Amino acid sequence: MTFPIERALTVLRREVGKWKVPAVGAVAGKPFPVLVSTVISLRTKDAVTLPASARLLALADTPRKLAALDARRIERAIYPASFFRVKARTLKGAARDLLDRFDGRVPDDVDTLCTIKGVGRKTANLVVTLGWGKPGICVDTHVHRISNIWGYVRTKNPDATEAALRRKLPKKHWMTYNDLLVAFGQNLCVPVSPWCSRCPLSDLCPRRGVKRSR
Repeated sequence: MTFPIERALTVLRREVGKWKVPAVGAVAGKPFPVLVSTVISLRTKDAVTLPASARLLALADTPRKLAALDARRIERAIYPASFFRVKARTLKGAARDLLDRFDGRVPDDVDTLCTIKGVGRKTANLVVTLGWGKPGICVDTHVHRISNIWGYVRTKNPDATEAALRRKLPKKHWMTYNDLLVAFGQNLCVPVSPWCSRCPLSDLCPRRGVKRSR
């Protein structure tokens, strides 16, 4: 049986107002802040990402200003984000790259963004969708995991999930798919023992791979 993706996403759109919005969504519509916040957010909880991003963007809200900052000052601004020293170097290098190769403009396509050191497909897709408002499919751990729990795709890693979703998911859902599934995955369909008893999709979900739930 094919998973009813249209019904599922309609339900999630109705429910998402009850849940916290992912941290990067707070700077939607601004490509450079989205890029900065996404790099900081990697393996970091939203409660840390939001204030860390705000502190750094208060100091440097353009590539030129960020490239001019000392790496130690960037580290202090984004601490205690995980791997803050590595991320400080990544952010400074990305800002320099934007100035040297793109005249300070954040590219608006995934493949070009991925040529910037430290920018992977997840980050690139978020910049394209949230920053530029263009179609893209950002696949993080929640999107990969939930898409497979639903049986909508059968893939082994996020890159394969992105490719499968680009083939299968109607394009009208590309820009919102990540936000919906991340909010769903952080608040209800959590990685360890999801709240299946509370889930508004319980009658639709085949629960592929779910061994324990609440």
